[in-house]
Amino acid sequence: MAMKPHGKSIMSSDSDKKIVFFKDLSLGPNEAQLRFRLIHFWEAWNPLKKTLIGMEMLLIDEQGTVIQGFISPGRIQKYMPDMKRGSVYKLNNFYGSRNKSVFRVADHTVTVSFAWNSELKVLLNCPTHFDADSFRFHSYEEFQANCDLKGDLYDVVGHMKLVNGQSIVEAPVLDEVEIAKARRVLIHVQSHEYVYIIFWKLLLLTPITYVVSFFSGPVMKLYLWDQAARDFCKKFNSYEGTPTVLLVTTVNTKTLGGTLALTSMSSSRVFMDYDVQPTIDYLSWLGSNPAIAEQVNAEVVTKRETMTIGEIFSYIEQESSKCTATIDDVVHGSSWYYISCSGCHSKVIKGPTSLICTSKKCGKVNASGVPQYLSKISVYDNSEQAVFVLLGDAGRDLTGKLASELVRSYFEANGNEGVNLEAPVPEALISTIGQKHKFCVKVTEHNFSGKTRSLTVTKILPLDPEPTTMSSEDNHTTATSGETSENCVDSADGSKRTCDSSELERVKRPKCGN
Repeated sequence: MAMKPHGKSIMSSDSDKKIVFFKDLSLGPNEAQLRFRLIHFWEAWNPLKKTLIGMEMLLIDEQGTVIQGFISPGRIQKYMPDMKRGSVYKLNNFYGSRNKSVFRVADHTVTVSFAWNSELKVLLNCPTHFDADSFRFHSYEEFQANCDLKGDLYDVVGHMKLVNGQSIVEAPVLDEVEIAKARRVLIHVQSHEYVYIIFWKLLLLTPITYVVSFFSGPVMKLYLWDQAARDFCKKFNSYEGTPTVLLVTTVNTKTLGGTLALTSMSSSRVFMDYDVQPTIDYLSWLGSNPAIAEQVNAEVVTKRETMTIGEIFSYIEQESSKCTATIDDVVHGSSWYYISCSGCHSKVIKGPTSLICTSKKCGKVNASGVPQYLSKISVYDNSEQAVFVLLGDAGRDLTGKLASELVRSYFEANGNEGVNLEAPVPEALISTIGQKHKFCVKVTEHNFSGKTRSLTVTKILPLDPEPTTMSSEDNHTTATSGETSENCVDSADGSKRTCDSSELERVKRPKCGN
């Protein structure tokens, strides 16, 4: 027996309850009974306020209809002890609320919300058959059409090409601790596409669709975050051999640097080779086309993506895409260089009698010190400002001089006075103010955690040639359009991260080029 909010009791009896199928659900309070399998449940959080919105669920009834479920935060503890993925339940009394318009995981327009008088019970030894799961797959073209719309979340299945930049054919080994710390994994995945031909049945004029053939579609970048990344790593390492097929549910489609990318959500689940029927079927198809699994398109890995400064920061905030940047100033108040070990380029510190390398791998106690660039420059484009950090070769690319050369020149010009002090910002750096350049930048974990908005420059590339016209007066070449330059974001490690020199990503750095 349950109590209404005003204290009146209502009688609850299974024999009195009308069993309703998902397809017949309507909005508003319902005193009927639902029977379903609990496919999945997850916590929904407000990313801005960092507050718990509630528990969301994916449910399937005996007719195979899938619907979303919801439990408000105050009621989660009441139902959590009985909730187990894969179990079959009956639910008496509920509220039919309108399904949300963003990030939906089911087609149904109604969401089953647990009400004040809801009763959830496990159905043991239920003779009725309930499907174990249900998936909604999209083709590459469909993902493109729904990109950046924040609409429905669909599932993707395909064969893996690269995992964090490592070729799948080379049997990569994943470090679970490192991945948990980094919070993400990048997988290059390729799915097969279908060719359909529709025939019209004579006389009845009813269409009959036949799948004629399969072929490989484009390679897509799939970013797995947090729990999905940990699940992927644990499952990947649990296989005796290297798994090749990957299925990820409820992925969001985004445009990152002009390229389609898929990102996991809190509702995402990860399956591989023999986990579920779609991966088994895909693995069978792949087995009949072994050459496809061995192909790796190098361009997918080495391609640099151009983005605006604003879009780089927007991506760090889980959004994202091309950029024009001008050097506005050289940041003062901090050293523009550091003293590095001549062997490994790590920072050295002064010991009692010599310089000591801070690198654990190198660890020289009598290291030779060499000045290296560690300069901050303020840059801007048409919409945003940022601070770029120049390291090593990037500083030389910008000024045309080595940091050691500039430091030596300063002290030689000043008779080695103040040799124990730092050399001031050189004219070679100051003279770059007002110049436009194409930058390759790298994004690190600090950017995702909000600890810094500085972007580390790994390389400076020549500007793209501009359209030109010939002057009739002096026959010299002049630009026909405004100067343009781009920030080139290194995307090979998957998540476009940036910058502190102490925490550069340990990933294979691709060749830089568009």
